[in-house]
Amino acid sequence: MTTSVALNTIWVVLTAALVLFMEGGFSLLEAGLVRTKNAVNVTMKIFADLTFGALAFYLVGVHLLFGHDALHILGFGRVIGPSNLSLAAFTLFQIGFAIAATSIISGAVAERMKFSAYIVIVILTCSFIYPISSHWIWGSGGWLGRLGMEDFAGSTAIHTLGGFMALALAFVIGPRKNRFNADGSVNVFAPSNIPLASAGAFILWFGWFGFNAGSTLDAHSAVLGTIALNTFLAAAAGGASAIVVSVMKFRTADPSMTINGSLAGLVAITAGCAYVASWSAILIGLTAGALVIWATGWVDKLRVDDPVGAVAVHGVNGVFGTLAVGLFDEKQGLLTTGHVHLLLVQLLGTFIVALWGFVSAIGIGTLLKRTIGIRVSEDSEDEGMDIIAHGIPAYNELERFSEGSQIGFGYLDNMFMERQKDVQNSLDG
Repeated sequence: MTTSVALNTIWVVLTAALVLFMEGGFSLLEAGLVRTKNAVNVTMKIFADLTFGALAFYLVGVHLLFGHDALHILGFGRVIGPSNLSLAAFTLFQIGFAIAATSIISGAVAERMKFSAYIVIVILTCSFIYPISSHWIWGSGGWLGRLGMEDFAGSTAIHTLGGFMALALAFVIGPRKNRFNADGSVNVFAPSNIPLASAGAFILWFGWFGFNAGSTLDAHSAVLGTIALNTFLAAAAGGASAIVVSVMKFRTADPSMTINGSLAGLVAITAGCAYVASWSAILIGLTAGALVIWATGWVDKLRVDDPVGAVAVHGVNGVFGTLAVGLFDEKQGLLTTGHVHLLLVQLLGTFIVALWGFVSAIGIGTLLKRTIGIRVSEDSEDEGMDIIAHGIPAYNELERFSEGSQIGFGYLDNMFMERQKDVQNSLDG
């Protein structure tokens, strides 16, 4: 092994660790945003991603993504990796990407999906759904890559796919009990722990440097610094934009919208982090932070229940970030060079992958619904997935409130729902 290959291998292993550490961020984020009685369940679903998903991708998916090209649609056989680093390191890095796509789905179906059904979804997504569409973009000979599509670290391949699979599965499984009223209004459920969700967002933000900069697969790359800076600037701009828009729209700096605004900036810059200037990264982040707030309202109007905002963050901003490359790419962007070809290719690519993810998830969800079942019973939903599926609560409620206290979780939930009525009315408007 040459010194260059050894250094690249070290770089990719370290960034793969950052990408895999993002699963801890997903876990804390979702545990903080769902209700108390389902915090353990969302954490267990992340473990399903890291175990069943990782194994499924290693045994099957990586060959469909990076195997020898067949008709520009999928790969097969031996994995073809870059010549400048260890194949094992390359495979490890790609495992992190595959399970990230699946983890996007987890939050959107939280609080009512059977754990067994989720495991089936994880296996099928990591084995087939994600690898096939990603081959179109990243695989040797993939048809979207041959057209010139640019998706450096996966705004479409990972986030658009995961976001639209999340949308489809949330639609198939239906909303949580009492989420929507007959008149179309929305009841907002109290999240279990906003500081915990914030910690998850910070971990995701940290891991995203590995996600984007690691995608160079080259420790010698001249654009490493630019990628890292663009990643940070877009996230900062997304969070700032979400704060400003939430104050203007809701008359309060909404913490969950701020969290999702920063994450939306990260999602949106993922496609173009190596192709756009830093001023473009800021504009992309500012747009994403505002877009995620409006998109959350759009999802509610569809009567699709997404407890963590996965569709707005990943699906909508995955599409936007991919199109932003066609606008701001320094060599081919419409707004930077006047060329329209790349924007049209980006539009085609993100539409096709979104459609692939949505239709595939509709099929999987419908099949599960008719076989093993996809949704827990109403009694189980009332009790909470933590006790029913895993036999343990996330928090000991007796320790949180002193004996004889008149304040319990139900009272706090009612207080929260009253406080959020104005916010939801603004979204509906």
